[in-house]
Amino acid sequence: MTTSDQPTPPPASNPVFAGARGAVDLSALTRPQAPPPGEPGGAPEAGGFVRDLTEANFEQVVRDSTQYPVVVLLWAPTDAANAELGTTLAKLAADYAGRFLLGRVDAHQYPQIAAAFQVQGVPAVVAVLQGQPLPLFAGNASEEQVRQVLDQVLAAAEQNGVTGRAPSAGGNDDAAAAQEPAEEPEKPLPPLHQEAYDAIERDDLDAAVAAYDRAIKQDPKDADASAGLAQVKLMQRTRDADLAAARKAAADAPSHVPAQLAVADLDVLGGKVEDAFARLLDLLPGLAADDKETVRVRLLEYFELIGTTDPRVNKARQRLAISLY
Repeated sequence: MTTSDQPTPPPASNPVFAGARGAVDLSALTRPQAPPPGEPGGAPEAGGFVRDLTEANFEQVVRDSTQYPVVVLLWAPTDAANAELGTTLAKLAADYAGRFLLGRVDAHQYPQIAAAFQVQGVPAVVAVLQGQPLPLFAGNASEEQVRQVLDQVLAAAEQNGVTGRAPSAGGNDDAAAAQEPAEEPEKPLPPLHQEAYDAIERDDLDAAVAAYDRAIKQDPKDADASAGLAQVKLMQRTRDADLAAARKAAADAPSHVPAQLAVADLDVLGGKVEDAFARLLDLLPGLAADDKETVRVRLLEYFELIGTTDPRVNKARQRLAISLY
């Protein structure tokens, strides 16, 4: 497990990745659970060199990465595997004593922040150096593996002149933090959105689809419901998929629409959005009218899922229009 050779530039030109949107894997909701942070058996509470990131403090933490390295854990705090990795990272943050700040993002509570880092599943770990994200690894890892990755991050930081120390929450540096505006209380989800989310939590994807369908019937302009519906349908279609088998079937039958759609679904799920778009758009010109409509509908679902303002979506939408007309 190694770090990427070069930092990945943030979406668009925004130095704090604002306004990004995308799907965040909800599969952690169905895995073994752990108590919330701070409770026995759960990950540690924030404090020391560990900070929980929210929409209120995210921008400042990214700016602080010009002074000291920031390591961001995108996680589901009550998922057992996520909590284990969170515990490991918190221990190492204490061991390294401010050589980096550990920022934790609850990907389900703050999906916009998670989408800004373009992760498709949790846990995932990303470093931020001088405002630039550097993907590190996804999934759980041993303490020794994580330590090796952190050492590479710190070496890269030193080479780029980022050698400051992160402040410890609980020291005198808390004075500035105390002046930050208090977070506004979280707004409750609309009833049908909450019904869909509850259905996903209990792994009843059919019920989640039904709830989102009703939300869209009530308000056809409900973009969040449309995106949620597209995401749950993608989860349904890929639940039992075998990537190797799907790719072989698509390679053996390059004009077979269901086979190409199956691989496109898996590409979107794995974050290869442009590959999925290209596969289906390349397929369109030679198709019969019914097959063209099937592919068009699937692409529109992807557009809702990724976000209609995403530049990849805008580019694909233009190609789609040319192909159809």
